[in-house]
Amino acid sequence: MIVRPIARAIGATVIAWLALTYSAQAQQQPSPAAVALATQLLEVKGGLAAFDPAIDGVISHHKSIMLQINPNLTKDIDATSAMMRADVVAKRAELHREVAIGYASAFSEQDLKDLLAFYKTPLGKKLVEAEPKAGQESTKRAQEWVEKYAEATMEKMRAEMKKRGHTEF
Repeated sequence: MIVRPIARAIGATVIAWLALTYSAQAQQQPSPAAVALATQLLEVKGGLAAFDPAIDGVISHHKSIMLQINPNLTKDIDATSAMMRADVVAKRAELHREVAIGYASAFSEQDLKDLLAFYKTPLGKKLVEAEPKAGQESTKRAQEWVEKYAEATMEKMRAEMKKRGHTEF
């Protein structure tokens, strides 16, 4: 019976160690050079612009909530929304920095340099240009495959259920 308290103590120690390790890693910020490289990489890839609609989405969402609360204040709510949109440039810069920090946290400075060099090559440029189309085509093909697989699976399952005497399927 003494094994359980020892196992619990060891388990608690491991969990505490993992929490402290994760906490220390989470607090480590990438270097300014890594963030700058990540920003360049994201600009070359066109990845930063993908986050921009989030800013307008937040403003529109909150505007909608306020209009639902009191539609009689449309004029003031519109003016407030316009004021918030005037600050979009600064907010976009903040958002882009956060995204770049995310990239810089995932890759070493050398990785970022190598990735940036790759994306500046003809093949890297081609990847940036063709990737959206390739992604759409891949998604379409995967969706078609899943639909066919779903139909075949249902047919097989129905046949098996019939073999087992269940005719309601």
